[in-house]
This record gives sequence, structure tokens and C-alpha cells, in this order.
Amino acid sequence: MIELGVNIDHVATVRQARRTYEPDPVWAAVEAHLGGADGITVHLREDRRHIQDEDVRRLRELTHIKLNLEMAAIAEMVDIACRLRPEMAMLVPEGRHEITTEGGLNIVAQEKKIAEAVRRLADAGIVVSVFIDADLRQVEAAQRAGASVCEVHTGPYAHAFHSRGRDSESPPVVAELAKLAEAGKAIRALGMRFNAGHALNYFNVSPVARLPGIRELHIGHAIVSRAVFVGMREAVREMKTLITQAAWRAIGGEPR
Repeated sequence: MIELGVNIDHVATVRQARRTYEPDPVWAAVEAHLGGADGITVHLREDRRHIQDEDVRRLRELTHIKLNLEMAAIAEMVDIACRLRPEMAMLVPEGRHEITTEGGLNIVAQEKKIAEAVRRLADAGIVVSVFIDADLRQVEAAQRAGASVCEVHTGPYAHAFHSRGRDSESPPVVAELAKLAEAGKAIRALGMRFNAGHALNYFNVSPVARLPGIRELHIGHAIVSRAVFVGMREAVREMKTLITQAAWRAIGGEPR
């Protein structure tokens, strides 16, 4: 059944605005777990703009939930991951001037570098994921590089959904969903796990959750935003309900 990974980077963003000790990402992770999250995602960026090294260490030591460490494919981050050994490491592109990750990793252009990072992480017993656009060339390159999981970038779909008035049946939205489905089919055919994420929220998530074979959705900003009003536990519970109901309906089952 579909799983939910909750990205708690923006809890640290609020904390870093004051360079203080609260809100605590570890506390957020525990609340997310109690709300039904299946995993926690954090992105340890080179510029340390939100999540800090100590956050990752404490999350690894103090929580009892799957940890997915997003990171650039550079030696420093690979070293950190190999030392802390999260359950999963996801290689992502990273730019100093971006507000958040703006697109998928171009594995085709740097396959040797990515393959070496994947090898080191896998040798440390870490499941390796790559964040890619819905591009069949990137899917094939991910498989050649040794990745076990492909997380497909849902940003273009989310943008189309919003710009078309949240109409899931509008042609641009249907076209973006078809690209995601095609990429997912190719990922599974090559023996990798099909995950997805980026810019998903309470309005646009259900069509993605219904895609065939999708295993896990990673969602952060929308959940943290809703948590400001209803609390992290409830925000996660609501999202988990949405995606599980959508997944059950896609296979003709009764929502749980």
C-alpha cells in the first residue's frame, strides 16, 4: 500500500529564522509519526539553510521511523550518510540561489559521478533513491547508475493543476499525469521502486496517489503549512487519509 514520507525541512526553516532552538525538527518527526507518517525526509543542504548536521544525528538516534536523507551527490554528503546510515538516501540537484529544489537530477550528464555515489551508499547498506524528472532517458540512466528507487518530480503537474483552476480533467493536467504514469511504468519495468514528490498538497495529491504502482509520496511544505493551524499530527493524518483512500479507489477497493 502507498506510504507517506513527511519532509520536515520547513520546521527547521522557522527555527533558523531566529537562530534558536525551537521548533525542534525531532519533535516534529515524532508528531508526524504519531499522525501516521511512514517516513521522515530531511534535506541536508550544503549551505545548511534549514536542517543542520545535529538535526540529522538526533533524528537518527532519537526517532523510530524510516529516515530519508536528501542530499547532493558530493563526497561530504555521502560521507555523512555513510556514517549515520539512514534507511534511504535520495540524491537531488542543488543550487545556492533556488528557494527549493527546482527540477530533477540530470543523471545522463553525470552518470559516472552519480554511479560512484550510489555505489558508496549502497555498500553502506543504504537504499539509494534519485530525484528525477519524468524523462525516460533519466529513468534508464538511474537504472544503469544502480539506483533502487526513482522519485519522480511532480512539480510540473502541480503547476499545471494550480494554473488550470484545480481542474484535474483539464488537458494540461491530464498530460502531466500521463508523463508521470509513463515514467512510473518504466521505473517498475526496470526493477526500481516508483516514488513521487514535490509541490503536492491537499488539493492535487489524489490523482498522483492513484497512479499504478506508486509506492511512496514525499510531501513537506503543504503539511507543515497546515500544521500551523491544526498541528503536525492532524495535518499528517489528513494527508495520509487522502492518499490511502485515493490508492484504494484506484484498485477498486474500499477506502480504509
